[in-house]
Amino acid sequence: MIKIGNSEIATFPLMLAPMEDVSDPPFRLLCKELGADLLYTEFISSEGLIRDAQKSLQKLDIYPAERPIGIQIFGNQIQSMREAAQYVAKAKPELLDINYGCPVKNVACKGAGAGILRDIPKMVEMTRAVVEATDLPVTVKTRLGWDEQSINILEVALRLQSIGIKALTIHARTRVQMYKGTADWTWIKKVKELPEIEIPIFGNGDIDSPEKAKLYKEQSGVDGIMIGRAAIGNPWIFNQIKYYFNTGNKLPPPNVSERVRVARQHLLHSVDWKGEKLGIFEMRRHYTPYFKNLPDFKEYRTRLVNSENLSEILDTLSIISEKYVDFTPEIIPLAR
Repeated sequence: MIKIGNSEIATFPLMLAPMEDVSDPPFRLLCKELGADLLYTEFISSEGLIRDAQKSLQKLDIYPAERPIGIQIFGNQIQSMREAAQYVAKAKPELLDINYGCPVKNVACKGAGAGILRDIPKMVEMTRAVVEATDLPVTVKTRLGWDEQSINILEVALRLQSIGIKALTIHARTRVQMYKGTADWTWIKKVKELPEIEIPIFGNGDIDSPEKAKLYKEQSGVDGIMIGRAAIGNPWIFNQIKYYFNTGNKLPPPNVSERVRVARQHLLHSVDWKGEKLGIFEMRRHYTPYFKNLPDFKEYRTRLVNSENLSEILDTLSIISEKYVDFTPEIIPLAR
């Protein structure tokens, strides 16, 4: 059983990655229902937290049913990260995660997220400051390095373990790769094989099917897998992977009735958490992934994304369920 701090997670945890504008409480609840063992919040700006920015503070919200959960923070100032850790502790998550992996320009090029991979001494100093500022178990998510010529994940893993982090998640790409190309899990295997490594090592990158999850698990020896983009429109992937691990067989893809059920639940959670206007608006990005590959769907998609009335959207979802009652589309991973 993998244990982080005082929390027993699972024998081989499947985790929902922290994704901006995706991994909010409504989506996290669905992933928990459908097999995720450990959830992470969207990443939260340390500067936003210590300045009481409403958007940052709202990201601290946790439903009881989500636990165990990690709150993830990012920033480029050591003192701000130290203070943010104290804010996070008030929300009482099971763990605090530091984002050293975000590759987007306005984060990484300011020295936060994956940008800190160009300054390992600062990464170590910042991590130490966070570990010392809180009683929560501190974990880290990072990448292999800034680019192909500066892959430093072996050094990073050893140095961060030495100052007290309790687990490390590795996205097996460099920052320069962004989300392109192929994730190189051979580096995760190298980290796992370091004789000094004692903390759990989790792998992330390119897991979009049960078969690939099993292959990467066996080849790398990781202690758990984190899933990000492949869960968008397909939160069933967690249970699908577990079933495949346990039986060697694949679960059938969810039929349209099940897709409608989950989309409806997602919408209702979203309205409950954000209010009707914002909940409806922010749900619009999810309809295409939920109903990908349905034939002649444009009319219904238009209704879903244009309506501002909750009852109308729920009625449209019911119509979709009836129209496609005998149709079970294959889930195809999102384009990379």
